[in-house]
Amino acid sequence: MMMHLVRRFVRSIGGRRLTEQQLLWVSITLSHSELALWNQMSSPDQRHSVYVGERFVALVPDANQQELAGALLHDIGKIESQLNTLERVVATMIGPRTSRFRSYHDHERIGVELLTQAGSSETTIGVLNGCASPKVVQAFRDADDI
Repeated sequence: MMMHLVRRFVRSIGGRRLTEQQLLWVSITLSHSELALWNQMSSPDQRHSVYVGERFVALVPDANQQELAGALLHDIGKIESQLNTLERVVATMIGPRTSRFRSYHDHERIGVELLTQAGSSETTIGVLNGCASPKVVQAFRDADDI
């Protein structure tokens, strides 16, 4: 877990811009309302989303569009906290002591709520809450735990 966080921190401060091809891939994978949410994510979170999505597809080449949408949107609940990278480090170290830190720690539940409101499919939401097929859930976890 700690190495995952360290790698993600390093990528977030030194990340490259997403390519036009990656942005197109996201836009044709997500529904209009899901894309509107994804566009609210910070640049580092968008890069992480695409990175996880690409790894997920490598692990499950036959994944359907809804499963891929779930992988791309797995951190969507973090938009509510509006924490920058350093604030997230602090929130991770000290826990949910403020309302913004609480929403950061509760981003999975918040993400499910946001996607439900956006009309996402049960399959997409199932990736976030671990209710998708065991193969998909494990592949998503492996793709995200890097």
